[in-house]
Amino acid sequence: MASTTPIIHTHAYPTAASDEVDKAIQQGQEYELFSYWRSTASWRVRIALAFKNIPHRIHPINLLKNEQQSEEYKKIHPLAEIPALKLTDGRTLTQSSAIIEYLEETHSFPSLLPLDAYKRAQVRAIVGTIVSDIHPIQNLRVQKKYSEDPDQRAAWAQYWISLGFDALEQMLAPLAGKYSVGDDVTMADVCLVPQVYNAVRWKVDMTKYPTIVRVCENLSVLPAFIAAQPSNQPDAPVDA
Repeated sequence: MASTTPIIHTHAYPTAASDEVDKAIQQGQEYELFSYWRSTASWRVRIALAFKNIPHRIHPINLLKNEQQSEEYKKIHPLAEIPALKLTDGRTLTQSSAIIEYLEETHSFPSLLPLDAYKRAQVRAIVGTIVSDIHPIQNLRVQKKYSEDPDQRAAWAQYWISLGFDALEQMLAPLAGKYSVGDDVTMADVCLVPQVYNAVRWKVDMTKYPTIVRVCENLSVLPAFIAAQPSNQPDAPVDA
């Protein structure tokens, strides 16, 4: 039986910030991730933290109770969104892609970016397609503004996810190996798995996307991806 251990590699980011972060982590400090169990943006960061084995604790923010709209939380994230990551020195980062890039620079092993410059650019193109082109327009906040009718909301989400996945399947087909870009886990994979969850949730026909499905099946057995799943979060309902 083939091993499910991901192939990993490292980059060097010789910065003072990296040294300070490493020292803080070694002293037992940890990050604080403001997260909601089913938030796909939070999920991306959870995967990256787990993959890099970075000590952190989850601070649940209940979106159904509008806890993100509290004045206290808006001091952390002025746009009242999740995720947000509080660093060991108390500073805070927002936006999942920016957080993941920060983690890559300060915790470079195992790496989530290929060594090859072209492949790095392709990884970031896939990330951008998901986090900028697909996710925002199918997000629940946009759906609520679009319509109060659940069926119309579902049709809206299906349309935009399918449109994005049509392009994403074409992007992945020549690049994918075991994972999205070759045989190493990358940021592209970190973003892909949560978006596929949304696609399935909104009943998108996944038979049209064999590369996406195959890659996600390979990723689903990796420990970091299992740990980050919504059902494994402390704020997940018991029947999740």
